[in-house]
Amino acid sequence: MQVVVLFEHASGYALFKVKEFEEVSMFIPQVERAAMDGNKFQTMVQLIAFAPFKSGTNALDNINSISEGIVHEDLQVFLETNVPKSTKKSKVVLGVSDSKIGASIQELLGFSVQHTDVVPEVIRGIRYNFHTLIKGLSTQAMGSAECSLGRSYSRSKVKFNVNRADNMIIQSISLVDQLDKDINTFAMRLREWYSYHFPELVKIVNDNYLYAKVAKVIKNRKESIDNEEDLVETLEQILMDSGKAQAIISAAKTSMGMDISEIDLINIEMFTSKVISLAEYRKQLMEYLISRMHNIAPNLATLIGETVGARLISHAGSLMNLAKYPASTVQILGAEKALFRALKTRGNTPKYGLIFHSTFIGRAGAKNKGRISRFLANKCSIAARIDCFNEFPTDVFGSKLKEQVEDRLKFFESGNIPKKNIDVMKEAIEEAKTLLESSAKKKKKKKRKKDADNDEELNNTLNGDNEEVETNGQPEEEPPTKKQKKKKRKSKEADE
Repeated sequence: MQVVVLFEHASGYALFKVKEFEEVSMFIPQVERAAMDGNKFQTMVQLIAFAPFKSGTNALDNINSISEGIVHEDLQVFLETNVPKSTKKSKVVLGVSDSKIGASIQELLGFSVQHTDVVPEVIRGIRYNFHTLIKGLSTQAMGSAECSLGRSYSRSKVKFNVNRADNMIIQSISLVDQLDKDINTFAMRLREWYSYHFPELVKIVNDNYLYAKVAKVIKNRKESIDNEEDLVETLEQILMDSGKAQAIISAAKTSMGMDISEIDLINIEMFTSKVISLAEYRKQLMEYLISRMHNIAPNLATLIGETVGARLISHAGSLMNLAKYPASTVQILGAEKALFRALKTRGNTPKYGLIFHSTFIGRAGAKNKGRISRFLANKCSIAARIDCFNEFPTDVFGSKLKEQVEDRLKFFESGNIPKKNIDVMKEAIEEAKTLLESSAKKKKKKKRKKDADNDEELNNTLNGDNEEVETNGQPEEEPPTKKQKKKKRKSKEADE
């Protein structure tokens, strides 16, 4: 058996013949040691052919096709011309590093391919001693080729990343979760800090954001009571409740809190402003997340909500990964620890994961929570697949799927039989078609208006140019009023 190894480098394709492969394959540890020694490794491997890439773009195309498991035209020509044909006496086997490219080569060219046993160790040795095996290739040139190709390859992968829109959702929902934790801890610290001066405010105002705003307005309670009318107005504007405002003022008059110095008040005020700014930024970030979810995954957002849908996408890694998951995986997504614990102890597996935060499971009864979670996970997987693979994003399917979940809840409570899934999907497809047609008509109208405006501008400019040409070609005539005056003057002179 004769083994030929294909090696893909940044500079080009190389083909090596392994000497006495049957003996080499018996001693894998010796091959590992020989790979580090160039002289020993050269006795094991012999260069058959080397085809350098034509340019940087050509190298990038070849490497992209190899990473995707596709045989490039250059690689096909290189293998067809240089790989020796197998005969009855000696069988030729092609060794490759990746199983994907090996399968595509075997399917396209019909070579017998191998990527296991001693082949990875031989390729590792070739990679380590590549500059010595090929004449005329220096380490400096090899390093510059690898560096430039690596940069262009990573740039192309980032540029054409399918999940780049999903990354915005993933980062924003993780930041929202982190902000929630931080705001809660900071608000608890503020309550403890300001309660030394005004402990009764904690029981009156429960919300963290409103508590920070009220604390920033009151500051020193003894000084703020002097302007009672202005304080009542500002508190009513913040709390939107006159009863709570009056309760705060009455509590401030009879508070048992200790006196506080100006330096402490300044620090508390700075801290309250930071908490308020964080809470306001969290609201802005949530609005941004909602808008991004309606642009990228509108059906999933309308079905289960923006936050739960974003958490599902974040936990799956991307919308594509979520679309590939079956409904059973979507159902327990986020409850992996409980699942593996149940499998180890042979207990009951969890019924739901992240989808528990949706309103549907909370509204269902205790007996029907597992059923509705299974049904909801099924609809979530359908919505994710529609969002992922649909070219024209619409929320029609999400609203129809949401109606199906609502009907299923009613069926569990009252027994009313819901519509079949086929009928609902047919209605959704018809509605989506009408929406697409209307949007196409609107686009056509806008195009016509733009074309008409452009034609008008062109005509105006052309007319203006023609007028200029006429005036430039002929001498300018005096206005008629001046001619009439001259005629009148001549007639007067003749009379005299």
